Amino acid sequence: MTAMPSIVFLCVHNAGRSQMAAAFARELGGDRVEVFSGGSDPSVVVNPYAVAAMLEVGIDMSEATPAKWTDDIIRDADVVVTMGCGDECPYFPGVIYRDWELDDPSGLPLDKIRPIRDEIEQRVTALLEELGVGPAS
Repeated sequence: MTAMPSIVFLCVHNAGRSQMAAAFARELGGDRVEVFSGGSDPSVVVNPYAVAAMLEVGIDMSEATPAKWTDDIIRDADVVVTMGCGDECPYFPGVIYRDWELDDPSGLPLDKIRPIRDEIEQRVTALLEELGVGPAS
């Protein structure tokens, strides 16, 4: 593990789950963690309902843009968290992998995204604590 752990959150479209996870990790981990997110087949925009759900908890993702992951970012990561990308997600020896089974918020209304958001927050908080980062004060 590096002095400042790096976490990569991956899903298919990089428009919902991985964006929310990355936003929570940045908010809760502050400058004590490096955070990246990406998708195997990125969307054009982040899910507007995911953006709205995050705004409800005080996190603005309106400037986030879906991106394709790069092997270099994943290879250099301490932890890679996958969310529904299956065999598309790359694997590199020496990197810690976690697979979070979460519902895909794509096409869901805001009231169905809130529980996904809340579960992501809990998982990110636990991951940061596991990495010795803990939530920012």
